[in-house]
Amino acid sequence: MAKGDKFYFENFSACTELAKKAAAYLVECLENYDPANIEAMLQHMHEIEHGADMKKHEMNGTLAKAFVTPVDREDLDMLSHQIDDVVDIIEEILQKFYIYDIKTIDEAAISFAKKIVRSCEILCEIMKEFENFKKSKTMHALIVELNDAEEECDKVYLSSMRALTKRDGDVLETVSWRKIYESLEACADACEHVGDCIGSVIMKNT
Repeated sequence: MAKGDKFYFENFSACTELAKKAAAYLVECLENYDPANIEAMLQHMHEIEHGADMKKHEMNGTLAKAFVTPVDREDLDMLSHQIDDVVDIIEEILQKFYIYDIKTIDEAAISFAKKIVRSCEILCEIMKEFENFKKSKTMHALIVELNDAEEECDKVYLSSMRALTKRDGDVLETVSWRKIYESLEACADACEHVGDCIGSVIMKNT
């Protein structure tokens, strides 16, 4: 592999590490939730998201100038955007707690956020292997593990949404939590999409 090719894989690794950092911070925010501190939480989360945006811009700039890339330029660009989507959605989840003025946290939301952390951890492991995907003995198993993690998120999503239908109380609060769980599910799906994209890249290049 050409020396310059390392940039792409190092960039992807840095981006997935930022996704994991954002997911872990989301869990921290929910476990120690205080509505009075939500704006400070949003500011810190935005700093993580901004770091991910900078990495995406670095990738865009390099791809625009590159003559030869380790795999198809379009695949690298798509993968960069998909990883960035994960971080964007995590930020959007926290923003919803502000928008809907959430006062207390459902335990299921914390459980869901922890499962997203696990998905991001698997993405980090996948990216460590990606540079040597043609020789990797663990890449396929990691992608399968990521799919399994998404299925676990699906279970939490279904049970949480069902519980909302049985909830007494304010209708607006119920609708707000429905939107939050939908965003958590979208984040789990975004993680799986990254894994599926990498699987496709591997198939095209081996």
